[in-house]
Amino acid sequence: MFSKILIANRGEIAVRVIRACEEMGIASVAVYSELDRDALHVKRADEAYLIGPGPAAESYLRVDKILEVAKRSGAEAIHPGYGFLAENAAFAAACEEAGITFIGPPAAAIDAMGSKTAARELMKKAGVPIVPGTTEPVKDVRAARRIIERTIGYPVAVKAAGGGGGKGFRVALTDDELEAAFEGASREGEKFFSDPTVYLERYLPDPRHVEVQVLADRHGNVIHLGERDCSVQRRHQKLIEESPAPAVDAELREKIGKIATDAAAAVHYVGAGTIEGLLQDGEYYFLEMNTRVQVEHCVTEMTTGVDIVKEGIRAAAGEPLSIKQEDVVLRGHAIECRINAEDASKNFAPAPGRIGDYKEPSGPGVRVDSGVGPGGEVSPMYDPMVAKLIVWDVDRESATRRMLRALNEYEITELKTLIPFHSALLATDQWARAETCRDLVEDRKWLRALAFPRVDGPVSSDGDEEEAKVESTYTVEVSGRRFDVKVIGAPFAGGGPVVAMNGSGPAAGGAKRPRRERKSGGAGGGADTLPSPMQGNMWRVKVRQGDTVQEGQLLCIIEAMKMENEITAHKAGVVVEIPITEGAAISAGDTIAVIRSPDPA
Repeated sequence: MFSKILIANRGEIAVRVIRACEEMGIASVAVYSELDRDALHVKRADEAYLIGPGPAAESYLRVDKILEVAKRSGAEAIHPGYGFLAENAAFAAACEEAGITFIGPPAAAIDAMGSKTAARELMKKAGVPIVPGTTEPVKDVRAARRIIERTIGYPVAVKAAGGGGGKGFRVALTDDELEAAFEGASREGEKFFSDPTVYLERYLPDPRHVEVQVLADRHGNVIHLGERDCSVQRRHQKLIEESPAPAVDAELREKIGKIATDAAAAVHYVGAGTIEGLLQDGEYYFLEMNTRVQVEHCVTEMTTGVDIVKEGIRAAAGEPLSIKQEDVVLRGHAIECRINAEDASKNFAPAPGRIGDYKEPSGPGVRVDSGVGPGGEVSPMYDPMVAKLIVWDVDRESATRRMLRALNEYEITELKTLIPFHSALLATDQWARAETCRDLVEDRKWLRALAFPRVDGPVSSDGDEEEAKVESTYTVEVSGRRFDVKVIGAPFAGGGPVVAMNGSGPAAGGAKRPRRERKSGGAGGGADTLPSPMQGNMWRVKVRQGDTVQEGQLLCIIEAMKMENEITAHKAGVVVEIPITEGAAISAGDTIAVIRSPDPA
């Protein structure tokens, strides 16, 4: 077994691996960017090394620096976590050449499954069912159109060959949407995976996204740990995961488990990996293989009792798996909610920022995997995940109630997160019926109802801010009984309103005045001005000054927190100002465009 492991990652997955190392008696080495100097994973590790300078995200992609730190620290192995270099075959090969063990599959297996087109062809030859579509890259839009007309039909999914995690995935419902989908998938493939090639699949409109966890060692043992359902997604990226999948029975579990282990054996897999697939009308189709530990591995750990991270480390060290297939038993039900720094009411717009108070839920059957704490910061340079909240209970209904309780306990101030979204969705009839909930996630009206309370007053015509209407909750006692009282109105200048309901005067200390959110700057507050809803980088500008636009027309694309966010016109009119430049940084509240309605005739 290794005596020291370097974790080539950050955030909650780095903390997760460090915890596994501590329990196994293995020393841990962290690496960090300049932006992550005070990050939790840096403080938790036995040793930590700076791998900057440079853009924060790129620091974790510096293969030369990471290998240099591994040698300097005496680390015998490198755990890549997920994201960054986790599915990079060249990195796995570089580790091998440097005499350092890569905790994951061989480079050849990553290569085989890293290209989605090659993986589809491999699975087809192995007799594993795949979603109908191409097994070769598609050259251009013209070629795509010919293939669609002859064999696939609409709707069609256009997917980056090197994609994963929802990146490089676009859908064309009709021929009019094909060019934009093709270009978008290719662009994201180039940006995130250095591979612009794309392929086509038949788009299944409302399938269940079901994946199977596999483990394999160097002794020919390949097992599966049952399945997870990850159907609740936004922009093809997962939001809620659960295990076992509610639509999978014992017979289907055995069938898709064999598909998964056959797929892993076909590429001589080693370590932890996931076979992802789509379940439609009782038919299961191979989608792709993620050659790494998954974000949602926690729900499988909760239902099987198997520590997936430790098994991956043991396999990399040449030890056999500690369990056999017949030892795997699924007990109870587990649910995971991704607590992202996003505003669901604004169509899941990224909402990076600094965390104020932070208190995690606890109690029976509750687990939190997090890489932050009080005063921490969720940077726009990385993905928006704050934490993963996981619960377990005896069945799905009980687990849902436990999750709702835990979400209610979670306290995160000064940062917008998906906690209100999760609480609302898990209380719906759709969730109770185990539907995919796709209609809710795409219902802009339903999402807008989840808006965070506003504490800024409107701007009056003379420019003075009017008195704010604030919704606040205060605790009072009446004849010894405790009540929570909601007060809606203007705050008092000296703090919270004075409440005296039992004749003994104001409560000692009084309630604090709600903190006002910072107003969006640079927009002037006029109805013609469209401010940026987020901080990020301007990826594409689609209009010019003088253009006439319609309400809802695409103006620009902002890249923030590893996502492309399309910004559309808030009204119809003429673009009289467009003070944005492709490639430049943009802050929340900066003016994107000024659109003036045409003068009435």
